[in-house]
Amino acid sequence: ANHSLFWQVIAPNAGGEPTGELADAITGKFGSFDAFKEEFAKAATTRFGSGWAWLAVNNGELEVTSTPNQDSPLMEGKTPVLGLDVWEHAYYLNYQNRRPEYINSFWNVVNWDEVSKRYSAAK
Repeated sequence: ANHSLFWQVIAPNAGGEPTGELADAITGKFGSFDAFKEEFAKAATTRFGSGWAWLAVNNGELEVTSTPNQDSPLMEGKTPVLGLDVWEHAYYLNYQNRRPEYINSFWNVVNWDEVSKRYSAAK
């Protein structure tokens, strides 16, 4: 399930920022888009070993979380709307041990239209 979501929420020539309801929800929850990105990056960077960083909907509210290994927010009754694979296999060929650089590059391929659709369906 994790990789199925991952491949749907990234796209070439994507990136930018969300708009509409999702943008409003991110600003309302985190204060700004940049503050959200910092919290998401922290979740991804501090995940020890293999795992995932997530933007998920929990009881109608957005939250940033991370899970070990192949675990998913679905296992806790949450709905993931954006996920980043932080297993070494996801980035090692291009970034070696530079996980923060990989995380920063992730924002250039996020398909915010797809993430917004998932948020609208989950809230």
